[in-house]
Amino acid sequence: MKIVLLDSDTISVNNDISSAPLSEFGEVRICPLTAPEERIENIGDADIVLCNKVVISKEILDACPNIKYIGLFATGFNNIDIKYAAEKGIPVCNAGQYSTNAVAQQTFAYILDCYSRIREYDKAVREGEWERYPVFSYFPMPTYELAGKTLSIVGYGSIGQKVAEIGSAFGMNIVVSTRTAPKNCPYEVTDIFTAAEKADIITFHCPLTEQTKGMINSGLLSKMKKSAVLINTSRGGVVCEKDLAYALENNVISAAYLDVLEKEPMSPDTPLKNLSNCIITPHTAWAAYETRQRLMGIVCDNIRAWLNGCPQNKVN
Repeated sequence: MKIVLLDSDTISVNNDISSAPLSEFGEVRICPLTAPEERIENIGDADIVLCNKVVISKEILDACPNIKYIGLFATGFNNIDIKYAAEKGIPVCNAGQYSTNAVAQQTFAYILDCYSRIREYDKAVREGEWERYPVFSYFPMPTYELAGKTLSIVGYGSIGQKVAEIGSAFGMNIVVSTRTAPKNCPYEVTDIFTAAEKADIITFHCPLTEQTKGMINSGLLSKMKKSAVLINTSRGGVVCEKDLAYALENNVISAAYLDVLEKEPMSPDTPLKNLSNCIITPHTAWAAYETRQRLMGIVCDNIRAWLNGCPQNKVN
C-alpha cells in the first residue's frame, strides 16, 4: 500500500507526533502541508490518503484513481466530498472523541480565567499594584464563585457531556440544549433560547451544519444576560461575527472566549480582533500533546479495521 499524509504540520509541531506508526500499513510519504494546486501531485498514485483539512473534491477524486481509502485526522469531514467518494466505493473514516478531555479542559480554562481573573491580577502584581497597596489583600477586580451559576451547554456529545460533568463538580447548575433529546440525562434539557436566557455562561460544542451555521446571532445574543459569558470551541461558522462584535461592543453580553473563527488562520479583518472583552486562542483546544497522540492511534486503528474488512468510524 502507498500512503500519503497531506498535512502533517496540522497534527505535529517540531515532529513531536511521530508518523512512524503509519509504516505498519505500507510505504508512507509525508507532506508538511498541501496547497490546493498541489493536491493532485501530492496524492499521486497513493492508495490511502490521510489528511486533516485538505479539501478532497470530486475533481480530485477523479484525477487520482488509485485512491482506495481516505482517513481523517479530524472529527469533521466537510472537506471531503463524501457522497462522491461513496459512489466510487472509497470509504471515508474520521476520528471521533479523541479531543474530549482537552476541549473540556480548555473550556474551563476560559471559565476560570473569567471568574478568577488570574491574568489581570498577575499583571497588577507585576506592575507593583500590590506593593503599593496598604492592605494585605488586593482585590479591586471582582471575582466570583462558579457554584450556583448556570452553565448552558449547546451540544451534548462526548465533549458536552464532559463539560457538564466538570461543571457539576464545581456545583454549577447545568442546562443542556441539543438537537436530539438525550436518554437518561440528569440535567435540565431545553431549547436554545431558554438555555441562552438562563445562562451565566453558555458554551457551544455542536457540529457545523446548515442548522447550526450562524446560530450565534443578534437574536440569540439578545436573549442573554448582560453579565453572561459566551464560549465557542466548536466551529467558527456557528457564530455571526458581526453580530457578536456588536453585542460585545454594546454590552449586550459581558465577554466571549473563542477558540475558532469563521476564517482560519484569523483574518486581520475580523471585527472581533481588537475587542478587550473578546479573548481569542488560535484553535488550540484540541491540540494537547496526549490528544494528538490519541488521534494518531485512532487513525491507525481505522486503517487496520478497513484492511481487515471491517471499516470503523465510516462517515459515508
